[in-house]
Amino acid sequence: MKIGIDIRCLMSPYYSGVAQYTYNLLNNLFKIDKNNQYKLFYNSSQDVTANLPKFDYNNVEFYGFNYPNKLLNSLFLFINYPEIEKLIKGCDAFFLPNLNFCAWQKITTKIITIHDLSFKIFPHFFSLKQRLWHRFIRPKNLISQCSKIIADSQNTKNDLLNYYQLPEQKIKVIYPGIDREIYRKIDVSNFKLQAIKKQYNLPDKFILYLGTIEPRKNITGIIEAFDLFKSQNEQFVDLNLVIVGSKGWKSKKIFQTAENSSFSDQIHFIGYIAEEHKPFFYHLAELFVFPSFYEGFGLPVLEAQACALPVIAGLNSSFPEILKNSALLVNPDNLTEIAQGFTQILTQQDFKQALIAKGLENVERFSWQKCAQETLNYLVT
Repeated sequence: MKIGIDIRCLMSPYYSGVAQYTYNLLNNLFKIDKNNQYKLFYNSSQDVTANLPKFDYNNVEFYGFNYPNKLLNSLFLFINYPEIEKLIKGCDAFFLPNLNFCAWQKITTKIITIHDLSFKIFPHFFSLKQRLWHRFIRPKNLISQCSKIIADSQNTKNDLLNYYQLPEQKIKVIYPGIDREIYRKIDVSNFKLQAIKKQYNLPDKFILYLGTIEPRKNITGIIEAFDLFKSQNEQFVDLNLVIVGSKGWKSKKIFQTAENSSFSDQIHFIGYIAEEHKPFFYHLAELFVFPSFYEGFGLPVLEAQACALPVIAGLNSSFPEILKNSALLVNPDNLTEIAQGFTQILTQQDFKQALIAKGLENVERFSWQKCAQETLNYLVT
């Protein structure tokens, strides 16, 4: 079977959550499947070959093109040309690991992964440019064209059913995984822990957030809850807040909130870090806070748990499904509740250790090997 796959999300050297999903899924998929032929499609007016992953397998081919992106997307959108199947010299099925502009033949089996419907449910969290992009791409129409739909979680599947009224039998829930070779407990004597701490000039004690700097992640709420906690707990005078991640859209208010904080000198924006450095941040932190307003899945909370770090997350969307009772779930709109979560974990050692143990047990449910096998079975049936 010839399977085409859109890898346009892997053209950047900095991976978003969608890119992490795509890379890890394909990396594990190609390891287990030597029978089917894979054709990887990408397009960029610039040379991005140095950024692409090195999938060195006999049954994997890259099909790269150099059309101006705006031109190609316009052709896809307005005249349904050129058909991707013809660009990659034919395929039996085409897999989109995320929403993107496409033109394809009606006879081809089409599969798509939907990570969440945040653009539909919370459009105010997106920039005008992003809202226009989603309007032009016509998500409901694109998803409806697909004969098979993968949802990251039951929560995302429910959203697809509720907002787009899709046939339930077309949607299969396949959980993403985490790389347990990267995200695992690290011995405190590991010399690299101190090397990473020195490299990024990290404080001795800190609360950690890791993710894109954007409104949906509720980073403003984290900062304000940190302020509240610090003002009420003088014994934590040395506790800092470390915010890790690329600068996203509509982030100006977030940085302003940090600047206006009474504890601004203890709030640190690190920026993007390489994936191999993330486990060390998790190990150096006191707790991980991720009270997002909405997540289709939320990989960072599982990464933190795999590194034996207690987690505070939002009591909404997919978090209860993914975390169950292994994390402290809070109302993301309630700053007092978030601040109380800090207090509970930082002052109650038994509670903290219980969360760590439950977290380590919870992550056993998720692996990229399992995700790849279930995806392969779904692609070829």
